Amino acid sequence: MFKFLDAYSIRARLFPAILGAAPALAALALLISWQHIHLSNIIATTTLLVLLFALSDFARKLGVYVEPKIYAEMGGKPSVTMFRRSDKTIEDSTKDRYRTFIAGKINQPVPSSRQESANQSVADAFYEACGTWLRTHTRDAKKFPLVFGENVGYGFRRNQFGLKWVALALNLIVVAICAALLWYRTTLDMGIDLTTRTTLVFVVAVIHAAYFAFVVTKNSVKESARKYGRELILSTEALMAPAHTSAKKAGH
Repeated sequence: MFKFLDAYSIRARLFPAILGAAPALAALALLISWQHIHLSNIIATTTLLVLLFALSDFARKLGVYVEPKIYAEMGGKPSVTMFRRSDKTIEDSTKDRYRTFIAGKINQPVPSSRQESANQSVADAFYEACGTWLRTHTRDAKKFPLVFGENVGYGFRRNQFGLKWVALALNLIVVAICAALLWYRTTLDMGIDLTTRTTLVFVVAVIHAAYFAFVVTKNSVKESARKYGRELILSTEALMAPAHTSAKKAGH
């Protein structure tokens, strides 16, 4: 199943989908008899796997949809705003070195402090180009594990937040189905009391609802976005290292 997905897709897209569908997964595991594998079990399992893949793609689309709104509330994309001279997340002397280095790579002049004060949007266009260059050159997870980790963390939280209301709606549907089953007080063909299993699904649904209501928040996405933006900018130091090494060798 997982061989068709890369590490980022599994952790940042598929995992939010699995968490979003947790009550449905619990219902499938507890309310369907698995004592004997029938065609219905195979069909149900296959259908669920396909739905998980579809839901993971849907989670990404919803995450991308809410992203601009989150950035707008933050005053811009963190990898852009943290490059600004007015932002003190990273010290000015360090950012000056990074700006000069990346400017040479993308063949664009560094906006001066006066130019940035006069027109922030022009400076932000340069910082956006810097961020694009950094993302392109830090995709190797082995060379840049911290950037990759923060990127995965941000993608996970963003996509999960995008899926929040869908997950809560699915939760309500599962609870409604369980309530209907309890109303009829039927038993499984295995002879096991349906009430016990349905109660377990209710417990999962309550925990699931609490998690998405109180943990999956916009602020958690913002926090993760800042961490990723900071780590992306700081990765410039590692990208500058080969240039420093070459300069030392040339001097010797």
